[in-house]
Amino acid sequence: MQNTVRSAYPADTILERGIEVVRVEAAALQLLAASLDQSFVMACDAILDSRRRVVITGMGKSGHVGRKWASTMAATGTPAFYVHPGEASHGDLGMLIPGDVLIVISNSGNTSELRAFLEYASKIGVPVIGVASRMDSLVMRNADIKLCLPAAREACPANIAPTTSTTMQLALGDALAMALMDIRGFTADCMKTLHPNGSLGLRLTPVSDIMHPSSRVPLVDQSTHMRDVILTMTSMGFGIAGVVDPAGRLVGAITDGDLRRHFEELSAATAEEVMTTDPITVNANMRAEEALQLLNDSKVTAAFVIEPNAPVNTNVPIGIVHIHDFLRLGLN
Repeated sequence: MQNTVRSAYPADTILERGIEVVRVEAAALQLLAASLDQSFVMACDAILDSRRRVVITGMGKSGHVGRKWASTMAATGTPAFYVHPGEASHGDLGMLIPGDVLIVISNSGNTSELRAFLEYASKIGVPVIGVASRMDSLVMRNADIKLCLPAAREACPANIAPTTSTTMQLALGDALAMALMDIRGFTADCMKTLHPNGSLGLRLTPVSDIMHPSSRVPLVDQSTHMRDVILTMTSMGFGIAGVVDPAGRLVGAITDGDLRRHFEELSAATAEEVMTTDPITVNANMRAEEALQLLNDSKVTAAFVIEPNAPVNTNVPIGIVHIHDFLRLGLN
């Protein structure tokens, strides 16, 4: 049975409304970008100068945004955590200590639950970064650094439900976190340290942590008869054999495709006569997501791993990775 409420709204009307909301919020982000000024730089400097952590608070939807700010900052090299303003008035004010920086987020800037936090920060000498849309509000009057959100109508028809305002808050938090990340020189290796598990950690894992070791690498000499090459390919199970010169350098590779192309010649051929020269290789320091992308783009299922900083005999394979290795880890 058709929903009577839904039947009053044609599909085109629903789609148009969705597009309108996104456009309204996108326009607000343009206003936010244009409004950033020296106060943004001062906020970054205050956070960088702090001896301890960034404490973030906010009530309601601004509180949810505050949790996102804290999570993103902590994950990108700026120690931060969220404290609920209601809990702060019941003992959690003790989480704020000299050396911290307090960020207070409120759209109106007049949320009463924030007063105790603001007063306590002033009492113990903790600098306050205020984020609000009204310069004459409680938050901004008590803030040492004021990040004022531009005036923008909410996407809600009644201009009540936090939509546009929270989108701007989220974007401002990301802007601060990314600027701080750049200033600190927080690299992908640093990110990997803080994300040892999960999809992000796996994507940042170096190939050297995933590859099969040298003892599992299927290698043959250039003069090896193809019968023995096929045995090597079969025994290792990667569907490929690397061909090396007398110095152990990779000069070619033989895959199932090469076997099919040279089928009539296999009984008398050597590895050098069948191999494909300049095979795809990956750097041992390459991140897993980059290596997987390379395999996909090259339309190969396995690649030999090369030591990037070998002092001599460069292009010597030290491992091998197969596309199934990435899939087992959850990368695709």
